[in-house]
Amino acid sequence: MKDKVRRGGGGRNQAKTDAIIQAGGKDVVGVKQDEDASFPVKIQGAGVEQFELQVYGFWLVQDTVMTLLARDEVCPRSNLSLALAGATLDPLAELQSFKGLKPGAIIRLVEEPYTNHSARLHLTRVLELLRTSGPQDALREGRSPSVLETLTHTNTSDSSLPNGKSLKRSLSSTKTESTNQDGVSPEYLLPGSSERPLMALLPHSAQPEQTRSYLRDLSLSCWNPPPGHRKLQGDFMYITVVTLEGRRYDITSCPKGFFLNKSTEDMFDPRPAQSSPVYHCFTDLLCHISTAFKESFATLKSRTQLPPVEAMPTPYHTLSWLGPPCASRTHKNTFSRLGVDEQAAAQVQDWNEELQTAHDLPQGSLEERLQRGRTLLQVNSAFVRAVMKGAETVADGFAEPVNGNPEDPAFLWGGLYLSQGATSPMFGGERGRRAAQRLELKGVQAYTDLQGMEGLHVLPTAIVDYRGVRLSAQGLAPGLEGSEQDQEATPASRGLLYGVNAGPQESPQRRQLLALLARAAKSLCIQRHVVVAPKGHQVPLFTSVDAQGLLGADGRLYILDVFRTFPADANFCADEVTEMHAVTGEEVCSKASEEDQEKNSSVKGGPENCHAESGLSKSFSHNLCRLRPELVHAFIQHKHCQFTQHVKETLDENGGFEECATACDSRATNAVRAACKDVGSVSDTIFEMRFNPNVFSPGVLFPPSESAATKLQQRLLREAAGFIITHQIPAFIEYCLQSNEAPMDGASLKQTLHQRGINLRYLGHVIKAINQSEDKERLRHITRSVICEIFTRSTRRVFNSFLQGVDVPSLSAAVSHFICCLLVHHFTPTPVGEETKKKSRRRGRGASASDSTPWSTLTGAELWNLVCQDAVETYNISDSLGSGPNHLVEHYGLQKLSLLREFCLKTGVQLRLRDYLFDNQSKTPIGPDDILNIFPIVKHIHIPTVDASKAHQAAQNSIHKGLLDQAHDHLKEAAYLFGRVCDDLHPEACYCHSLLARVAFLQGKAAEARSVQLKAVVISERVLGFDHPNTIQQYALLGVYVYAGGETILAQKCLLRARLLLLTVHGEDHPYTATLDSCLGLMLTGDQAGQFLKNALRLNMSFFGPTYLQTALNQHLLAQWMCSKGDFRGAMTHEKEAFTAFTSLFGEDHQQTRYSKEFLSTITKQAVQVERLLRQAGAECTEQTVECLTPTADTILEQMVLLTGIRKITQSDRFQEYKQKHLERKAAAAKELGFKLTYEPITLETENRRQKSSDKETGCGKEVEDEGSPAEGNISKNQHEQSVENSAVVSANNHVVQQAEQKQQEKSDREASEGSDREALDAKKMAANGESEVRVAGEESENSPQNGVKSTANGEMKTEVTYDEMKSDGKNGETNGSGVITANPPVLKSKGTWADVVSKASIVNETGGTDRAVNGVAYPVSANGRAEE
Repeated sequence: MKDKVRRGGGGRNQAKTDAIIQAGGKDVVGVKQDEDASFPVKIQGAGVEQFELQVYGFWLVQDTVMTLLARDEVCPRSNLSLALAGATLDPLAELQSFKGLKPGAIIRLVEEPYTNHSARLHLTRVLELLRTSGPQDALREGRSPSVLETLTHTNTSDSSLPNGKSLKRSLSSTKTESTNQDGVSPEYLLPGSSERPLMALLPHSAQPEQTRSYLRDLSLSCWNPPPGHRKLQGDFMYITVVTLEGRRYDITSCPKGFFLNKSTEDMFDPRPAQSSPVYHCFTDLLCHISTAFKESFATLKSRTQLPPVEAMPTPYHTLSWLGPPCASRTHKNTFSRLGVDEQAAAQVQDWNEELQTAHDLPQGSLEERLQRGRTLLQVNSAFVRAVMKGAETVADGFAEPVNGNPEDPAFLWGGLYLSQGATSPMFGGERGRRAAQRLELKGVQAYTDLQGMEGLHVLPTAIVDYRGVRLSAQGLAPGLEGSEQDQEATPASRGLLYGVNAGPQESPQRRQLLALLARAAKSLCIQRHVVVAPKGHQVPLFTSVDAQGLLGADGRLYILDVFRTFPADANFCADEVTEMHAVTGEEVCSKASEEDQEKNSSVKGGPENCHAESGLSKSFSHNLCRLRPELVHAFIQHKHCQFTQHVKETLDENGGFEECATACDSRATNAVRAACKDVGSVSDTIFEMRFNPNVFSPGVLFPPSESAATKLQQRLLREAAGFIITHQIPAFIEYCLQSNEAPMDGASLKQTLHQRGINLRYLGHVIKAINQSEDKERLRHITRSVICEIFTRSTRRVFNSFLQGVDVPSLSAAVSHFICCLLVHHFTPTPVGEETKKKSRRRGRGASASDSTPWSTLTGAELWNLVCQDAVETYNISDSLGSGPNHLVEHYGLQKLSLLREFCLKTGVQLRLRDYLFDNQSKTPIGPDDILNIFPIVKHIHIPTVDASKAHQAAQNSIHKGLLDQAHDHLKEAAYLFGRVCDDLHPEACYCHSLLARVAFLQGKAAEARSVQLKAVVISERVLGFDHPNTIQQYALLGVYVYAGGETILAQKCLLRARLLLLTVHGEDHPYTATLDSCLGLMLTGDQAGQFLKNALRLNMSFFGPTYLQTALNQHLLAQWMCSKGDFRGAMTHEKEAFTAFTSLFGEDHQQTRYSKEFLSTITKQAVQVERLLRQAGAECTEQTVECLTPTADTILEQMVLLTGIRKITQSDRFQEYKQKHLERKAAAAKELGFKLTYEPITLETENRRQKSSDKETGCGKEVEDEGSPAEGNISKNQHEQSVENSAVVSANNHVVQQAEQKQQEKSDREASEGSDREALDAKKMAANGESEVRVAGEESENSPQNGVKSTANGEMKTEVTYDEMKSDGKNGETNGSGVITANPPVLKSKGTWADVVSKASIVNETGGTDRAVNGVAYPVSANGRAEE
């Protein structure tokens, strides 16, 4: 039954599904069918009062049971079934299959008999209810908590807290409320403050724990377990309860439930006590015997329930680097002696069988795919938890090695195979071993992500770092372990079907495996190739040389050892490996011609020159440097751009495309062949890029027949490696120059680099590229983040080696000593003094045994030298880290607190929550008692959420086209699907909810935006981390939405919370600080508002210059604030700067420039009037004049919307002017044909969408004022990078013009002849079909890029266009750094061209019918809500 419930997909969290459906599932499109509409049923029986439940026809009966078990009316009852009209319902049947189940039907709950296992599960459920977890429990477990509830609910109690002086300055809810009511922010949050109180980060955890007692004791009885004769009579276990009244009871668990027996402490009597009925629910019995428990339990059930997104456990562990202030518990664990936890932990699971069973679940319908996805996620999350527990068990010495090899011990524990992996000189020793484990996980992830490969399986895999040791964890593969006799047998008899050691064989299973591997190779861009096996025969491969394909005893096909799946990085291949591959062909065939040698040398010459110019070192710490899959895709798009450009140029030289296509000669074919050869396509007839993962791999030999292909692969890999240096790193730097949401910490830096395919071993080159840039000073925040990442990664490697010489009793002291050496300048270990000896004697242990240990003699200078040496060897940087931590602080502006945070997150160290001071030379900043724990850091497989991700992508595409209504429907659908699969606790679900809130806000649904954004903040805090950069951005967006609802105090709290987190994570010197300060300056009153506005202006000026759009807005806001203070002369100065910037950005005729000019004129007149009044009537009239210039709440809101990037300013209206002229030409052409032309474009619905009325077809998509951009504004860049294909997006100077057309478009990319007949025919066609005259960018054509490659208006080809990426010409930047999607320009079917429109002006987005200014700030508003061309 347990397996059935798990595989059914509802799970114990199905209540979340019900909540989602009731909250927002009514408008979901494309998910629920007519028969899936919800209807009410009445629930009664099992001792619960009758209540009503909304159910869906597609629910399974067991899903309905799980939903009922989560209801307050039923909880904590369990082991129930459902009955309809006296007949028990089949758990695996759907509700709609029962004929008598209609709206209003009565379903009865039936109490089923317990088994020994289900009785323990019931007790576990009761304990989960009674263990009301406090705010500090999550921190004790190392999980990231949610702080939002503390901000939204004010605690009026004034309790005395420990460490009172620092806590009085913290953001406790009482203090925050009082300060915000007065419009004053704490001093440590003001601009220029250097104070960073950690206590303010987790205000709810700083408060003392308050627990409610239900029982004095609950444990297994001393008479447990039951003797044999009582087991035969049905006794499962004996439980002892001590109530709050002080009475002791012994309880028996049996199949019917629980009853009191006659046993005492001194006498065993299992007979039922007199007048003791049997209760099916354990809490019913407790309420019967204890009045105090009954009252407390009633209060417990009536308490306010947390939202499911806060109450549900996260699928994976999100580390919190800060723990509770008090390391020890303040209350006893009443329920720890019941033993149910140990019983569950003792069960050994077959992880591979569970994962493969879930993997093989049917996927025919959407409901089946959701059930499969949910089951896969549950199994994988349970597997990851087991890996964490296994790593702790191995490190604690409770598991014995099974192989007897002390250098490479392997362990079997809990159904897991844990090993460190053997070190190989070929791969580079210890660093190579760790790299192989990491690459194996990436390879498994690559094969897991493949769609339509149900027959190919991989083992459940994870890697865990714990106490300086990295372990690789896998599920046990079936039938792959053999005895010595099996090892002597043939590979086929051992199940080895594929690999260099498989040997020649033929079987249906081998053919099936080869077909699957061939399909996988096509998806992974792997070239089929031949290698020479160790025995001398040739072996064709679809994978790397290490991979093995096996037939398991369960009949499934497995692929193992995929750590070299991706191609090698030629920038870090040793010279001997390169030369070996260059000579391999000569050694094998001994007939290499001089021409081939010259060609080979010429091929090597180019990349070598590029390599020499880049300054990269050929040597690396290991030999497993591989390219990332993102880089492979970006490089393929880049090569496709070259391919199409080459074909176009060749055809133009031979008379043009039309002549070559209609002449039926070989010119077009020859052009394609020449282009294929030029770009290095593996095919000479079509563009096809594939890579050989074994090229540049040591120890791999290729036969003579592969000589030409190997040389081509060497050339391609060198070009791909050079592509990182010449394209991707400059693109990353350009993005950072234009975005105010640039990386804030190591996690966001890693994410941004990986999205562009840049490995972290290029961090040293990123530093050099920034130092060589003219904008080095503007990139100082990126330099700071990169230096911090280099420092902490090198420190982690030194720390791993450091821990190997530390015994377990000294771990806390050793870790604190290491941190002090790391962060305290010239720290030296304290000699054995009287203080240490006194402490040791006081604890009864005599002198410390660790005084003479090697770790205690480590000094700060020695540690710094080790870290610098590792940084030089790994990242090829010299003198960048300086001589100590103070150099990083003084030269780069790094905070020691930020370094401490990064170190803890990377090593799993958890610190006690208190304020740390690192500048006090006389006192050790961190002691052993401050080290609370070391948690395992697990890297695991991420289960793809296919249907939810598709709906999310569809919503983004709709936003690109300006269709807010469709985007809203898609986002509601995606949110529903995320809830069904992962209970919304997924990073992509956070981005989905954040985008949904933004779209709802743009549609005028402020209440919905607030509600959805609240959930997005909680998800980000719990899944990504309470201080993750994405959480900072989500808090800022929430501040805008709650301000729109009139909650000014809460909005201030959110923005101050975001600023506090940003100060802790990075510091004040970051572009995003300017965004937060601008919003705070608008929201606060008094002199503090001016401080924030002036600081924002200073930051924007230093990062972006005076002509940046955000800087101009800051100038205007500061002028506005000065007007409210009566300083009109200062306001005139700043507004003049704003007017100059707007004129430079948009020109004199732009509305924004005109509004600024009008506002400047108003200020000037007001200043003159004030001067006149001062001379005539005095200061009182001046005060009355100042009041009328104070901005209204609506004005402040709209300005915050602009500042945070929710809505963007239009930078040009020339597109609208051109469109008007274009429509006039269409009208003239239509008039000649004698019919009326409709100017309004009709937006047709996409496939698989609901049919709408004709009026909605013309107005279903409101225009997106923020560039039609998805780009999620302040939504985190933690999304995966995606290229935009087949979207109606037009790029001009890398800004976006978007259109709403969705239907078929013309299939030509050339300029059509513009005769009047053709123009009239086009006009007739467009009028009849309701289509736009503008081709969609990205549509397929003979001459346009096919693989998502985009081209800008000036003909330059762009690659790997992303949501969080934006290029600018240095003059025009993006508002708030929101991502802008670039795509190739469409071709008009009239005499005008796109170059005429955008050659001199940057276009961000189309404007609607009217633009209106709010206090001099213009923002576009769609007049009719229609999506424009």
